[in-house]
Amino acid sequence: MILSRLPQYIGISILTFILLLVTQQKVNGQSPAYTYHITKTTDHIMLDGDLSESVWQSLPKTSVFTRNYPIDTGRALARTQIMLCYDDRNIYVAAICHDSINGKYVVESLKRDFSYPKTDAVAVFINPFNDQTNGFSFAVNPYGSQREGLVANGGTFGVTTSWDNKWYSKVKRIEGQWIAEIAIPFKSLRYKASTSEWNINFGRQDLKLNESSTWVRVPRGFNVANLAYHGKLIWDQPPPKPGANIAIIPYGISRLDIENDNPPFDRDIQFDMGLDAKVAIGSALNLDVTVNPDFSQADVDQQVINLDRFSIFFPEKRTFFLENSDLFANFGFSSIRPFFSRRIGLRNGQTVPILGGLRLSGNLNDKLRVGLMNIQTEGVEGLAESQNYLVGAFQHKVLKRSNIAAILVNRQAFSDYSAIKGDFNTVAGLDFNINSADDRIKGKVYYHQSFQEGNPGDAISQALWLQYSDAKWYLAYNHEYVGRNYRADVGFVPRTNFIRFEPIARRNFYPKGGKINRYQIDLYQSYYLDKDFDMLDRVIKPAFLVYFENQSGFEIFYRDLHTKLVNSFNLIGEGEPLPPGEYNYRNVGIAYESNFRKPFAFFGQIEYGSFFNGEKLSYEVDLRYRITPWGSISVSLERNHIDLPEPYSDADLTFIGLENVITLTTNLFWTTFLQYNTQADNINLNSRIQWRYKPLSDLFVVYTDNYDTDVRSKNRSLVIKLNYWFN
Repeated sequence: MILSRLPQYIGISILTFILLLVTQQKVNGQSPAYTYHITKTTDHIMLDGDLSESVWQSLPKTSVFTRNYPIDTGRALARTQIMLCYDDRNIYVAAICHDSINGKYVVESLKRDFSYPKTDAVAVFINPFNDQTNGFSFAVNPYGSQREGLVANGGTFGVTTSWDNKWYSKVKRIEGQWIAEIAIPFKSLRYKASTSEWNINFGRQDLKLNESSTWVRVPRGFNVANLAYHGKLIWDQPPPKPGANIAIIPYGISRLDIENDNPPFDRDIQFDMGLDAKVAIGSALNLDVTVNPDFSQADVDQQVINLDRFSIFFPEKRTFFLENSDLFANFGFSSIRPFFSRRIGLRNGQTVPILGGLRLSGNLNDKLRVGLMNIQTEGVEGLAESQNYLVGAFQHKVLKRSNIAAILVNRQAFSDYSAIKGDFNTVAGLDFNINSADDRIKGKVYYHQSFQEGNPGDAISQALWLQYSDAKWYLAYNHEYVGRNYRADVGFVPRTNFIRFEPIARRNFYPKGGKINRYQIDLYQSYYLDKDFDMLDRVIKPAFLVYFENQSGFEIFYRDLHTKLVNSFNLIGEGEPLPPGEYNYRNVGIAYESNFRKPFAFFGQIEYGSFFNGEKLSYEVDLRYRITPWGSISVSLERNHIDLPEPYSDADLTFIGLENVITLTTNLFWTTFLQYNTQADNINLNSRIQWRYKPLSDLFVVYTDNYDTDVRSKNRSLVIKLNYWFN
C-alpha cells in the first residue's frame, strides 16, 4: 500500500537532499570578471536621450557584450555601450545601442510591459541583495516603451512584469543608433543601504540581426535575466537611504450592468470607490494595503477547450495579487499549489467582493525574505459566506542560491462577524528549493499537510523534483504523492489520492553552419497511479524538433495514452457518458511556427488518432500581423472533431479568438478581444481603452458583452474607472 511505503519516499528525498548538497558545494559559483564603478554626480541630468551633459562624456563605458543567441560565444555584432551614475535621488543608466544594419525595428507595439524576447530592447538586471535569487529588471525599446518587473527564483523563468513602480526614460533614434536614458529612483527599489556592491547585468535584443547578447555571458539555453550570471556594480560610497516612500492610489468607478436573460432587461448603475496604498518600511520591506479593490480593468481569461476530467489552471491577472506573488505562489508544484490567489474574490466564475487586504513582503536581510497577507471578503447570499484568508511565508537562503521556505495558508468562514465552527481549512508546509551556483542543477522537495474539521488521516502532499540542464541536455525526474484527504481550499489541486512519476529527457544537437540552429529529441513520460499502484493515467510522448536560425521551428510527435475511468465521464456535456473502464489510445501530430520577427507570423498544429473508444482530429492555427509600432491583429482557431461509436455522441468543438491591439502612443492603448467557444456556449467581447495620463495613473474604459452561440445576448457592461498615484 502506498501509505506504508510513503516513509520510504520521504527517506529517498532526504537522501537525495544530502547528495545534492554535497554536489552543490563542489560547484563553484561564478566569480564575476566584469565590474563597473559607479560614481556620484552633482550635475543636473536632463532625460532626453541626448547624452550631451558633461557627466556622460566623462564616464567609462561597459566592455563588449557577448552573444547569447544564436550562439553563446564571441562578441555581439550589435555593439552596445552602457554608462551609469547616481545622485541623491536616482540611479541613471545610459545605453547607446548601435545598429549595424538599417531597417525597421522589431517592436510588437507601444504598449508597456512588452515581451522582451520578441522586441528590440535594452535591459538592466539588478540584484541589490547579492543573493542571485531576487532582483529587478528595467527595459526600454527603440520607441520608448517601458518594461519593468521582478526577477524571482534566480531568473530561471525570466521576469514577472506584474510589478509596477515609478521610473523614467527617454529614447532618441538617430542614424545608425538609438539611445536610451533612464532614471530609476532609489525609492522604487528595495536594498540594504549599507551595501557597497550590487550584482548587475545588461541585455540587448537586436532582432533585425537575429541576435541576443549580454554584458556578462549567459550560456544559451538560459534566460538572459538569470541572476547566476552577473557582474559587480561597485559604489564609490554606499547608496543613499531611499527615505520615506508612501504611495496612495485611490480610484473611482462607474459601472452599468445589463442582464438580458429574463426580459424585461435588468439594468443596474453603480458608483464606487476604493484605494490601494504602498508603504516602504525601511529600505527592504513593503506594506501593501487595499480597501474595496476593483479588478474590472484586468485582462480577460483566454478561453480553451477542455477535454480532460480535471479543471484547468487560469493564471492570476489582478494587480494586487501579482506583485511579489512568487513569495506566496511558488510553493508545491504547478498542479499541487497550496495557495492560489484566484480562490480569493472569485466563486464559480462570479465575483465575491473583497472588503480589504494587507500584504507585508520583502527582505529582512540578505538571506531572509518574508511575506504576510490577510484578506477579508464579503458574504454573497446564495454564493459564498464571508471569508478571511491568512497567508504567511518565509524563505531563508542556504548555500549559494538555494533556500528553505515555509508556508501557512488558512481560510475561515464567518457569519455575522463570528467564525463558523468547522468551516475552515489550513495548509502548512515546508519546501526546500535547490539551485546550483551555475543554475544547471535545480530541484525541490516539499512536504505539506492540510487540517480541516475532524482532521482525517492521509491529508498530506509530498513531492521530489530534480533537474539538470545545459546547452545539450535537459534531464528531469519528478514524483508526487497527494493523499485522499489532502485539501487546499485556497490552492489549486485538481486531483487527489494518487502517486505520480514524471521522467523527462531532452537532447540538443547543434550543427555547424547552415539554416538550422539546433535539433532536439524529447522523451516525456507521466504516470499517475492509485494507492495500490494500479495505473490511472499514462502519457508517453517522444518528439523530434527542429529550430531554424531565423527563429522558426518544426515539431513532429507521437502520444501513447492510457486513461482509467473510475466513474462514468461525459466528454462533451451531452449524450451518453463513457462507462468506467480502461482506455488506451494513440495519436500523432505535427506543428510549425514561423519566424516571429516578420510582420506576418503564424503557428499551426494538427493531431490525429484514437480517443478513448473513438477517434479525434484536432487542429489549431494562430495568425498574427504586426504594424510596427502601432499594434497588431491576431486570429486563433482551435477545432476538435470527435467521432465516438453509438450510443455515444459525436462532437465538433470550436474556439475562435480575435485580438486587436492598437497603441496610439506609449501611454494610450486600445485592446479588443473577441472569443467564440462552442463548448462553453459563449461569445465574449471585451474592449478596453487605457490612458496613462500620468506615471502609474490611469483612465480605463471597458466594455464587455456576452452572447450564446446563437447570438442571443446574455449580459453586457460598461465600466469607467479612474485612479491616481499620489507619491
